[in-house]
Amino acid sequence: MALTRIGLAGLAVMGQNLALNIAEKGFPISVYNRTTSKVDETVQRAKIEGNLPLYGFHDPASFVNSIQKPRVVIMLVKAGAPVDQTIATLAAHLEQGDCIIDGGNEWYENTERREKAMEERGLLYLGMGVSGGEEGARHGPSMMPGGSLEAYQYIEDILLKVSAQVPDSGPCVTYIGKGGSGNFVKMVHNGIEYGDMQLIAEAYDVLKSVGKLTNSELQQVFSEWNKGELLSFLVEITADIFGIKDDQGEGYLVDKVLDKTGMKGTGKWTVQQAAELSVAAPTIEASLDSRFLSGLKDERVAASKIFQGDYSTDLPVDKAQLIEDVRKALYASKICSYAQGMNIIKAKSTEKGWGLNLGELARIWKGGCIIRASFLDRIKKAYDRNAELANLLIDPEFAQEIMDRQAAWRRVVCLAINNGVSTPGMSASLAYFDSYRRDRLPANLVQAQRDYFGAHTYERVDMPGSFHTEWFKIANSKI
Repeated sequence: MALTRIGLAGLAVMGQNLALNIAEKGFPISVYNRTTSKVDETVQRAKIEGNLPLYGFHDPASFVNSIQKPRVVIMLVKAGAPVDQTIATLAAHLEQGDCIIDGGNEWYENTERREKAMEERGLLYLGMGVSGGEEGARHGPSMMPGGSLEAYQYIEDILLKVSAQVPDSGPCVTYIGKGGSGNFVKMVHNGIEYGDMQLIAEAYDVLKSVGKLTNSELQQVFSEWNKGELLSFLVEITADIFGIKDDQGEGYLVDKVLDKTGMKGTGKWTVQQAAELSVAAPTIEASLDSRFLSGLKDERVAASKIFQGDYSTDLPVDKAQLIEDVRKALYASKICSYAQGMNIIKAKSTEKGWGLNLGELARIWKGGCIIRASFLDRIKKAYDRNAELANLLIDPEFAQEIMDRQAAWRRVVCLAINNGVSTPGMSASLAYFDSYRRDRLPANLVQAQRDYFGAHTYERVDMPGSFHTEWFKIANSKI
C-alpha cells in the first residue's frame, strides 16, 4: 500500500473517532493500539462508515514505517506514565524531523519536559488539547495545539479540515503558542466548563426546589433559554436530559441519577494554577468544592437527619418572574466564570511569555467544544476591541449587561439563601463582581491585623511609603 499521511496511536473511543474523522476528510491514516483488538475494531468501523482510508497495524515498527516522511503521529492515551511509555515505543522507530502530538488532557509542564527531551533526539513535539467529547472527535472538535510551530505547520492542513467549522468564523483550531500553552489553555477551558455546569445545576435547583417546576417545565424553560443569549451546548443538552424518561422504572431518568459528580483532575489543576498565579477564580473554585461535597453522599445523608427542618419560606413564588430572574442570574454568573478563566490564561501567558491571543481562543471555542456558546463571539469582539482588557467585566458591552441583570441576580441568590438552597457558584460570582466593582474593600483591616501580629507593614492612602505601627504597645498603653 502507499504510505499514509499521518498516524494515530491509542484507540479508545476518542482515538477511534478522531482517526475516523481524519480519514473521512480525505487523509489516509495508519492506526495502532497496544491491545490489537482495538485496531481491528477501528478498521472494521472504517469499512462500515464509508470504506474510509484507515489502515491498522499490530506492531509499532510497521505502524511507524507506514507513514510518509516527515512522520506525524498523534497519541490519544491516558495522561501521565502511559504517555511516556507510548513515546518510548514510538520514538524507537521514528527518525530525525518526525513529530509526535499528544492529544490528551496532559499537565502542561509534562508537555514542556517531553518537548525538550524530543528536541534532544531531533524529534518535534506538540501538546494539543482536544475538546468536544466523542461526538466532537468524530465530527469536528475544537483543537488547541501548542509547542513546536514547525510541527504545527506539518499538520495544519489536516487540523483545519478535521476541526469544527463555524460558518462566520472558520475552523475551530489555531496555533496556540509555545511550550505547554495548548495543554494549559485546554485545562482552563475545562475549568470554565466546571463553572458552567455548576451554574446550570444551581439554576435547575432553584427552579425545582423553590419554584417547584416539573421536569417537563424545566425542559421547556431550558429549550427556550437555548434560543437566546444562553444558547450553548450545555444548555441544549440540559434541556434534552429533562425530557428522558427512565426505561428501568417510573418517572424521569435525571431523578434516578446519583447526586455524586465525578472528575478527572483538570478542574483541580485550574484552581491550583489560579492560586499559584494569585488570580481570583471563585466561581471555578466553588464548582470544584461542590464536586468534593457531592462525593460525601453518606455524610450528607447523615447530616440531613441531624439538621432536619423546613428551610423554605413558604412565600408565594411568581414562576414566570422566577424563571426570568434565574435566566439573568445564570447569564451574569457565566460572564464571571469566563472572565476568571481568561484572567488565569492571561496571567500564565505573561509569566511564560507565550503571547496568547484571548480573542482567538474565544473564536476556536465557538464550535466543537463542550463550552461552545453564542456569547463567545462577543467575548472575541471584546478582546478585539481591547487586547489588553484587564477583565472581561469592564468591557462596555458586558459591563452594561451585568448592570442590567444585577437586581435579578441578587434576588435569586437571596431567595436561594432564604430557602436553604445552596448556590455556591452564583453566590461566588456575585461576590466576585461586588468585590471587583468597589473602590475600597475591608482589606485595610486585614493588612492592619497583619502588621499588628507580624510587623508585615502597610501602605497608606494619603502618603507614599511603607509603614509599621506598634499597635499592641499603643493599645495597651491606654489601659
